[in-house]
Amino acid sequence: QVQLVESGGGLVQAGGSLRVSCAASGRTYAMAWFRQAPGEERELAAAISWSGGNTNYADSVKGRFTISRDNAKNTVYLQMNSLKPEDTAVYYCAASKLYSVSAYSTHYAYWGQGTQVTVSS
Repeated sequence: QVQLVESGGGLVQAGGSLRVSCAASGRTYAMAWFRQAPGEERELAAAISWSGGNTNYADSVKGRFTISRDNAKNTVYLQMNSLKPEDTAVYYCAASKLYSVSAYSTHYAYWGQGTQVTVSS
């Protein structure tokens, strides 16, 4: 069983930046950040393969968000730049038992509790 703990969420003004982190209690394979806004379904923001060589981004965050990982620290990061009010959501870290990335939540076996990101206009 892998436990995931997110940190780094908070309140930021539109146009600002924020980095969220997710520390895993053990080795992980593909990892991802999903987000869920009030009244909306959970959606993929970004995913990264175990090697870091393959990434996948939602169209809405391409060019603004960057996912990265440090396998020595069992940690994945999401750097969010040029934030918009529509990025406001709870951001969830997810870890898969597989090496490949996927946009589907069912691909991921382990989930964190989530961290709130609020972007004010």
